Amino acid sequence: MADQTQAATGFFSRWSQRKEQARAAAELVVTEPVPQTIIEPAPVAEPDQPPLTLDDVAQLRHESDFSPFVARGVDEDVKRAAMKKLFSDPHFNVMDGLDIYIDDYSQPDPIPPAMLRMMNQSQFLGLFDHEKQEEENVETAQLQTTAPIPAPEALATASHDDPDLRLQQDHAPGQPAADPGARA
Repeated sequence: MADQTQAATGFFSRWSQRKEQARAAAELVVTEPVPQTIIEPAPVAEPDQPPLTLDDVAQLRHESDFSPFVARGVDEDVKRAAMKKLFSDPHFNVMDGLDIYIDDYSQPDPIPPAMLRMMNQSQFLGLFDHEKQEEENVETAQLQTTAPIPAPEALATASHDDPDLRLQQDHAPGQPAADPGARA
């Protein structure tokens, strides 16, 4: 218990000392003079040359030096026209593949019908039930146009060349069939 109290007191006293040192260092920094740095100004249009105009911009080619047009003291309209001329070069108009928002997302991109038919949701919503109904109607129409299935009575009386294939009448239960080899 005494070790914990001493450790806690040691921590707070150490913290307090460091805070005082930080305050003293801050006072020293404030009292020291700040050195002056010399910043060179941006190039200014040379005074012996006339100011650049839009006519000068019209004479520019893509290989020309554009730095005089962005110097300090040049009219803002002339700067803009020079930059527009510079960036009209096809070299700067190359797609890099990183423009992910260039597509026209205002046009819907529906799911293809083949994929939509496979989805459980479309089956649940009955999106293609009308097609199934049409298929069933076509199948029913095809079955009706084929030869009709004869009734069982017609099959029973039909004659066949092969006696094994002839249909025999179904005897009622309880009435034994006549046995040709039986004695009376």
